[in-house]
Amino acid sequence: MTLPLVDLGTAPPSNAYLTPDALHGPEAWYPLRVLVCERCWLAQTEDFVHAGELFSADYAYFSAYSSSWVAHAERYVADMVARFSLGTNSHVVEVAANDGYLLQYVTARGIPCIGIEPSASTAAAARERGVPIVEQFFGSALAEELAANGQADLMVANNVLGHVPDINDFVRGFAILLKPDGVATFEFHHLQQLMDQCQFDTIYHEHFSYLSLTAVEAIFDAAGLTVFDVERLTTHGGSLRVFAQRTDGGQHDRTAAADAVLAGEQEAGMGQASYYQGFQDRALKVKYDFLTFLLSAHAGGKTVAGYGAAAKGNTLLNFAGVRPDLLAFVVDRNPAKQGCYLPGSRIPVVGEDELARARPDFVVIFPWNLRDEVMGQLTEVAQWGGRFVTAVPELTIWP
Repeated sequence: MTLPLVDLGTAPPSNAYLTPDALHGPEAWYPLRVLVCERCWLAQTEDFVHAGELFSADYAYFSAYSSSWVAHAERYVADMVARFSLGTNSHVVEVAANDGYLLQYVTARGIPCIGIEPSASTAAAARERGVPIVEQFFGSALAEELAANGQADLMVANNVLGHVPDINDFVRGFAILLKPDGVATFEFHHLQQLMDQCQFDTIYHEHFSYLSLTAVEAIFDAAGLTVFDVERLTTHGGSLRVFAQRTDGGQHDRTAAADAVLAGEQEAGMGQASYYQGFQDRALKVKYDFLTFLLSAHAGGKTVAGYGAAAKGNTLLNFAGVRPDLLAFVVDRNPAKQGCYLPGSRIPVVGEDELARARPDFVVIFPWNLRDEVMGQLTEVAQWGGRFVTAVPELTIWP
């Protein structure tokens, strides 16, 4: 890979939250750069961190704390059950099952399932929801082992395809574990949306790859999978849901929707080097505008807090060099993050009660993709005259 996309300097892993004791020690910072392959157009973060360091036993991202994401998962299960006639004789496997946010709706229907989840913290939460979990990283070796006890009618992989260092072995596992007529669905943040909306804050070490349908089809073809349908989603700032089947046994015809997404990427120029140039300058503008806002608020005696101790927020904060003098604290609903400190910036993470106590003039919503959900939850901010802010794709003060 020789085509630079963006250089965000250095940063710690975005989900490596610090305990109070850890504040007295050093942090590991790694370069955060993305390059693009000019043969297959796969964009990848330069590989400096082992996956075991990123998805450790105390991994702090729990899907179920986003009500909109849980609702998305519930709709997905209902749609897949109807579309593919799943029932009590079917078998569903979710890779990266996290805290059981999705498979809880599969078990509720009496459909046999298992979740693959390597992080002990989220695996334990899934088991508490009654979801059976295999606590390992997924790949072809684990797929062979699981397939010996029965293959899957449906495999689910939401927001994990970009998180795996060996994407080819990972995808081969799906071709192994699927039944000959089985279906796998993959949801991932669409690189075209990342580029068009300057969503550079979704770049962090846990994301090894940034995906277009163009790149994904090449990876799937080599692994023995064929794409037959694609849906555009609004989740995570613009995602794709890709439907795939085994090349040697699939029964589904390719849809016009899949061809349309692929054609749209080509028309946008995603198969040309010029498409990826200039992104660095756009990211720098977001950084400078965010810093200008914080400095202006500070000079005017205004207080600023954050909402959502999200990985994307950590990318922005560390790229911009923000510290607690400019952003006092970040609120998060997840108790696993409360009482900790953001990696790099070392800004404290607190519960929602601190927001009502401090009554900041501005609340920066770091998970900007959940802006409507967050503003709907925090109606009290307007009551004390506070306003919301998002920094991506451009600095905006709401309402």
